[in-house]
Amino acid sequence: MTLIIRQMVENDIIFVQEIAKKSWHTTYEGIIPRDIQDRFLQAAYCNDRLKVRLENSPFLVAIYEESIVGFANFSNVTNGVAELLAIYLLPDIQGKGIGTALLQEGIKILHDLKSFIVCVEKENTIGMDFYQAKGFIKMEEFDDVFDGHIFKTVKLCLTIA
Repeated sequence: MTLIIRQMVENDIIFVQEIAKKSWHTTYEGIIPRDIQDRFLQAAYCNDRLKVRLENSPFLVAIYEESIVGFANFSNVTNGVAELLAIYLLPDIQGKGIGTALLQEGIKILHDLKSFIVCVEKENTIGMDFYQAKGFIKMEEFDDVFDGHIFKTVKLCLTIA
């Protein structure tokens, strides 16, 4: 397996957008209506928004066998805490350790990190299983509203030794 994790560059934006779209449509099928998914993706992953995220926060891509297959975006560390804002892989590439490699690289590059926070849609069993397998512990549940749709959100935390 040839896997490279590197900082995202502007030319990667189109690949990140495609990965987000495919991943969201697969992950949230039957959980979040498709039209709401599409509006969220258009807002969160438009070119301008991704450029701002790229300039202002750690944003990694995973290259597997010469193709970008996943990405992870982190907040900056504040008082020892950072948030995993997004981590997505192409659906057919999941289960190969690439998500784990992205998470581990994030931990490595975020200086003074003491804990990681992530928010996950409760019915996203793939995401919930991934985070819990990595040692994330449930902190709280709450409702989030986007475009009139209620997301059942679970906030998880990973303590860094």
